[in-house]
Amino acid sequence: MYETKKWKSKFFIVAFGQAISLLGSHGVQFALIWWLAEKTSSPLMLGISGLVAYLPMTLFSPVAGIAADRLNRKIICIVSDLSMGILAAVYAGLLFFFDLPVWTVFIMLCARGIGNTFQQPAIQSIIPQLVPSDQLVKTNGWMQLMNAGSFFLGPVIGASLYAAFPMSVVLISDIIGAALASAALAVVKVPELEKHQLEQEPIARQLKEGFTVFQADSKLFYLVLGEALCMFFYAPLSSFYPLMTSDYFNLSAMYGSAVELAFALGMMISSLMFSSVLKIKRKIRTSFIGLFGMGISAAVCGLIPPTYWGWFFFAAACVCLGASGNIHSIPLTAYIQETVAPERMGRAFSVLTLISSVTMPVGLLAASPVAEKVGVNVWFFLSGAIMIIITSILIWYSKMKRRHP
Repeated sequence: MYETKKWKSKFFIVAFGQAISLLGSHGVQFALIWWLAEKTSSPLMLGISGLVAYLPMTLFSPVAGIAADRLNRKIICIVSDLSMGILAAVYAGLLFFFDLPVWTVFIMLCARGIGNTFQQPAIQSIIPQLVPSDQLVKTNGWMQLMNAGSFFLGPVIGASLYAAFPMSVVLISDIIGAALASAALAVVKVPELEKHQLEQEPIARQLKEGFTVFQADSKLFYLVLGEALCMFFYAPLSSFYPLMTSDYFNLSAMYGSAVELAFALGMMISSLMFSSVLKIKRKIRTSFIGLFGMGISAAVCGLIPPTYWGWFFFAAACVCLGASGNIHSIPLTAYIQETVAPERMGRAFSVLTLISSVTMPVGLLAASPVAEKVGVNVWFFLSGAIMIIITSILIWYSKMKRRHP
């Protein structure tokens, strides 16, 4: 499946291209969300932004999984990246020449969501085609490290550009990132998958293949079930970060970018550990620990008082949130890449995308009115406490099932 002497160079070219693309995307995303937060100061509007961004994933992720297994994964990634770059260019031109209303950003977020839906399972499925199975934890660590670096620098770039230029200029960074990511992937030769009889089966049955992967592995099933339940409460938090800084702590955009940096720093530290010194044997258990840590960190965020010095504790808790997220996701991704058949891998990852895409809008529908009424900090605490309870119950239940099958 891969050439032993060349897999590292191929992997790092792909990973570097994706990191550059994410650098532009994170910068633009931060600027757009902060722009929306400043103009509306409404958790409901930020909730709607998350809803329109994730709804396409709910609708298209099953189809995206089949596409990643049946079509050329490399072409899917390139087309998705270039489409999002072209979209940013069109929106930048419209903003430059016209005074567009704020709600038009929802259209852009929705279209970008479609591109991401097809890109994610394809790029995740490409990695095991390039990398030996015993190196998947390390390479996923490196992948997350580069992504975290982009996440770390993206808000700084986004905040700086937002302070100095109109939004039409800020969008240029997304265009450049998409072009470079596509060029990097284009020069890498990705081995083709063998054709399987599965591709001739009806579409309805192919859609079920992604779910049967998890049903066949009880350990993976309980972990993914825990993720699905927890994400209902955790996913909306990403839309409320700007309001925690601007409204709860009453601080400026630069402090908002610093919170994003703190989250990215936690991601970078954990990614560096996975890519270098950590050797994970029990991936499922490690992933559960990460999910539990996410709950503790979120609950702590909601308990911090709204003072200037309290913001520093909030930033420290965000470091723990970023680290815990990687402790959950890196072992989970590596476990799927190791255990799932290559011709079903796209559908397996599309199920994870479907989980996040469903829980985000549904969670936002529940979280936005609550946060509007009682404050975003309350939702941080409630979501964290419930995640702790859910994870604890599933860990206990999975252990009991193994002892008494």
